Amino acid sequence: MKTLLALVLVGVSSFALADEVKTAAAQPVVEQYDYSTNLDIARVISLSTLPNVCEVVPATMTYEDHQGQRHTIEYRAMGDGCSQG
Repeated sequence: MKTLLALVLVGVSSFALADEVKTAAAQPVVEQYDYSTNLDIARVISLSTLPNVCEVVPATMTYEDHQGQRHTIEYRAMGDGCSQG
């Protein structure tokens, strides 16, 4: 009975590990943007929401290039809390 329980636990843990690997592979690698980065943007999929602060904050953009590959870049942007007056 203990052997059967051990086999069941090993089987369940290997399924959990396989699911975790699949999830990690499905998420794109976040690239750091700088001014020398050449961007090939065919379609913007999502932009992160900028907080209501008056300072530079991290932001992300997920886009699709002209070959259909998805990319996610992280860049720095000014928050939405600055007033012009």
